[in-house]
Amino acid sequence: MIKQLFFLLLLLPTFVFAHGDEDHETGKATTTKVATYFSSEATSDLYELLLKYKTIQPGKEAILKLYVSNFNSNLPIDSANVQITVSGNPTIKITVRQIDKGVYEVKGIFPEKKKYNLTVNINSLLGPDLLLLSNIEIGKELITETAEAAHDHPTWYSSSWFFGILGLLAGLLVMFFVMKKRSRKVTVSILVICCLLPTALYNKAIAHGDEDHENGTSGGGSLSNTFLVEKESQFLFNIITQKITTSNFNESTQALGTVVASPQGNAVIQSPQTGKLVSIRVNPGQAVNAGQVIAIVEQTIDAGTQSSIMAQNSDWRAKRNEAEAQYTAAKIQYNRLKSIEDIAAKKDVTEAKARLEQAEKNRALYQNIPLQKVQSAKYFNLTSPITGVVGNYNYAMGSFINSGETLLEVTNLNRVFVETQIFTNESEQLKSIEKITTSSNNKNDTTTYQLKLISTAQSVNGDNQSQKVIFEILNSKAQFKIGENINVNIFSKNVSAQLTIPTDAIAEVNGKPAVFIKDNAEKYSISYISKGASNEKFTIVMKGVEAPERVVTGGVYQMKSIYLNQ
Repeated sequence: MIKQLFFLLLLLPTFVFAHGDEDHETGKATTTKVATYFSSEATSDLYELLLKYKTIQPGKEAILKLYVSNFNSNLPIDSANVQITVSGNPTIKITVRQIDKGVYEVKGIFPEKKKYNLTVNINSLLGPDLLLLSNIEIGKELITETAEAAHDHPTWYSSSWFFGILGLLAGLLVMFFVMKKRSRKVTVSILVICCLLPTALYNKAIAHGDEDHENGTSGGGSLSNTFLVEKESQFLFNIITQKITTSNFNESTQALGTVVASPQGNAVIQSPQTGKLVSIRVNPGQAVNAGQVIAIVEQTIDAGTQSSIMAQNSDWRAKRNEAEAQYTAAKIQYNRLKSIEDIAAKKDVTEAKARLEQAEKNRALYQNIPLQKVQSAKYFNLTSPITGVVGNYNYAMGSFINSGETLLEVTNLNRVFVETQIFTNESEQLKSIEKITTSSNNKNDTTTYQLKLISTAQSVNGDNQSQKVIFEILNSKAQFKIGENINVNIFSKNVSAQLTIPTDAIAEVNGKPAVFIKDNAEKYSISYISKGASNEKFTIVMKGVEAPERVVTGGVYQMKSIYLNQ
């Protein structure tokens, strides 16, 4: 039994040596990417040119594609006048025609198998420029097969069978010497060495399994910081770049505000007395002016009120009759004195005339208030106190409405206020305001509206230590609704020179802020950044980018998807 155990222990090196031929990267062959085209590029302060072509045979017509874009923005250049000549070979005719926005087809016949340089004379709305596309290789073949790593074609001396047989022979040889030795110490020493040898080789195998088998870089399974985006995809996804520079930066604070009506911009129409809604003069959504009749209400009259009204009517009749009698008597007296004016005292005539004028005024007062109007005093009008737009009715025509209940609201959105909650540490910026802006939640409205500070807080909310500040939206043009939540941007007068990038250019990748930088025509890289202060449009970058790198500002989501799917 002991001999069999010794034999198994001595055969362990066989399995250890067999490790040499296993696949360290299951499913990942160390191959190079197949090249599908050749390319040449040239850049200037205005333009970026990329020429793409496949194998060109000497003496045959070649078709190449030229991509023309704005160097700073990466936008395709449309309707450009492009003229191409071959440097050193002016007799070679090159034709250019536009096939798409920013894409031009180049045709020509290159007689020799060598490298050519193309001089590109371009003119567009950006202005004229002259660029050189160098090293256009004629006759060079594309690589059609992937380059395989050496361990994909193992030699006989690196095979697992070779190491297995070699380990077996070594084990048998060691066992032979062990069985021959009579000394127990020697036997134990050899046995310990044989047992430790597989352990050492196994640890080495583990360490070997963790090394990178691709180009000597660590983390073969991790994403590379650089990746390729073909020009066609850039134009398709509208990838836009911007050259970052150091510029003046306004510190700002963003607060959440709620739109409320101004004191003169909202009126509640209520019935002062209990009654029946007998007439509705306007419709919901209709514009009305101040003083315009909204509805008519018939007052509900009890028996006591009805008796009072009847008594008032009787008293009114008596007073009107009395005024009429006084007028008649004063007129008769004045006419009589007027007829004997020659012999009558002048004082009497003057007094009679004054009594007649007063009686005439009293009579006219009661004539201007007809009896029908007094009798219809139980009907009263509800009018709008402001100019605005009528809201929805809370009662239908014919309904009874109690005193103090709201019939509807009239709102004027041409002037609205915004209530915001600003914390104590942010309220310092209110002392040095440069400007205050907001924008509508309506996607079709891209206007930036200015705000005016109306009132600062006189107290602090004890729950969250915030302060209520009220602003007015200037020229709101009814774009904001009462109760709507909007963002208020408060810019300070404190301006400093900072390295800033558009806030929209920042993407979150693996939980960290990052930007995509354009290195050349089709090569991009990702850079993780450290952010500083920001406002509604720009963010200060403390670390991660440098001027004048070109940062992707449009199509950031598409760039993130391409990077993560590489």
